[in-house]
Amino acid sequence: MDWSEYQNKLDEYKAGLENRSLIEKAFFFAEKSHEGQKRYSGENYIEHPIKVSLSIAAMGLDANTISAALLHDTIEDQKTTSRDIKKHFGADVAFLVNGVTKVDKIKYHGVQRQAESMRKMFLAIAEDIRVVVLKLMDRLHNMETLSSLPYPEKRIRIAKETLEIYAPIADRLGIWDIKAKLEDLAFSYVYPEEYKWMQQEVKKRVPMREYYIERIIPIVKKELGQENLRPLEVNARAKHYYSLWKKLLRYDMDWDLIYDLVAVRIIVSNIQDAYGALGIIHKNWKPLPGRIKDFIALPKPNGYQSIHTTVFCIDGKVVEFQIRTAEMHHEAEIGIAAHWAWAEAGKPKRAEGFKGSRFIWVTQLREWQKKFTKKNMDSAEFLEALKIDFFKDRIFVLTPKGDVIDLPEDATPLDFAYHIHSEIGNHAVGAKVNGKMVPFNHKLQSEDVVEILTKKDRKPSQEWLEIAKTSVAKSHIKSLLRKKEKQFSIQSKKLKSVELIVTCKNRVGILKDISNALSSLKINIEDIESHAAGKNYPSITLSFTPVDQSQIEKVKTRIKKVHGVYSIELKRFK
Repeated sequence: MDWSEYQNKLDEYKAGLENRSLIEKAFFFAEKSHEGQKRYSGENYIEHPIKVSLSIAAMGLDANTISAALLHDTIEDQKTTSRDIKKHFGADVAFLVNGVTKVDKIKYHGVQRQAESMRKMFLAIAEDIRVVVLKLMDRLHNMETLSSLPYPEKRIRIAKETLEIYAPIADRLGIWDIKAKLEDLAFSYVYPEEYKWMQQEVKKRVPMREYYIERIIPIVKKELGQENLRPLEVNARAKHYYSLWKKLLRYDMDWDLIYDLVAVRIIVSNIQDAYGALGIIHKNWKPLPGRIKDFIALPKPNGYQSIHTTVFCIDGKVVEFQIRTAEMHHEAEIGIAAHWAWAEAGKPKRAEGFKGSRFIWVTQLREWQKKFTKKNMDSAEFLEALKIDFFKDRIFVLTPKGDVIDLPEDATPLDFAYHIHSEIGNHAVGAKVNGKMVPFNHKLQSEDVVEILTKKDRKPSQEWLEIAKTSVAKSHIKSLLRKKEKQFSIQSKKLKSVELIVTCKNRVGILKDISNALSSLKINIEDIESHAAGKNYPSITLSFTPVDQSQIEKVKTRIKKVHGVYSIELKRFK
């Protein structure tokens, strides 16, 4: 593609208008840097940065980011340095190019490589989100040409990395279109047999479904029109392979439960029309109970907004409708990029980039990374914690005040409590979900209203580690348990071993019953001695190290309840 064709594409996207000369300069600089270079596919290397930069332009990002996309591979050839980029294109472009280069430079292998890749991506998120968007577009084009790579093992490694790192990051940033493309491209390499099966099944089922949806769309338009509601667009949306595969796994591979294989999408002008369209759909077709999701009133944590409803449509078939405004649709396609504010000169107002509760997870991610970096976790632990806390399928639950809390799937009330504040988690004594008391191991569902009951004297127990799912909750619980152990250890050193003399009836099993009484209090008996020979009322001497004075009283009370015990004497401290 020459500059003239490239410029026409930029005009089509209305991109880079604030500094087209900078983009032109970057185009020819990159073209010269990659002169004579070829990719494994056989195409000229320059085609790769061109395609990446046009993807960036299509998202509406600024001239600096488009220029950085054109230049992102120039430093790798050793002829160009970061200083050269800064000299010719300015500090901001150099920063972006350098950021992408840093993410690429990973010397580790296996799990360590994945962990290092994650760390670098998150550092980039914390510094400037544009670096991550650039890297996502770079990875997307590389995945589109992955079949040209002559090394099968490397193809699988890259695809797996895409599925486990890049697609979840795109999801978290709300860039749904890129997330879906990355997942489907990687799916075919990581799970080739499952991918082939999905292709065959979809090929059989989708045409029938599309034919049915095409029958519905004119009826929908007519019904909306009769109520003077003019939608901007009504179309069919087919589900992507990988998300369809994951949904089938959740429903035991039952296709009859997949209502959105092909869904109807209605795009309207404003929020009022969105709710109006919902009313018209429900007026004509009965909704399935529990299948109405209002993500406009309660957006997903990454900003996704839409109304989803599933209805019994013509011929009694079940259909999912998705209703949203044009602005919401645009945001769903390009995610966080839609919120990135730009100054006249093209430099981002970074403080504006993460405004609003929908991007609070970015702040949480920064804090999370600082915290777990200090803990010196090994690569496997880091990855596992990250996948659970940030990249597992998400649910969103509500506080009693209506605040939305983003948690991983399978999260429990304890995870919710620690997400709100460590002190609430540490002193939790109970939980209410939708107004009803539930145990701490209760699995939360999206849209649950969760309330935590607390008491000042309550402390975490060992069992909580089995109940909590997030590494944040587990970390707080472990920290307090360690503190408790340390305090116990210090107290144990201060307290001396105590000896109790128990006078009791001489009967079979009394020694065992006294031992069981102490065991029930989780007390370790250090020494036990019976003086029973020839006595009707023998004495038993036992010693243990108490946690505190109150524990001695508890032991005495418990032993007194044993049948046949007459008296207990505290003899001495050793």
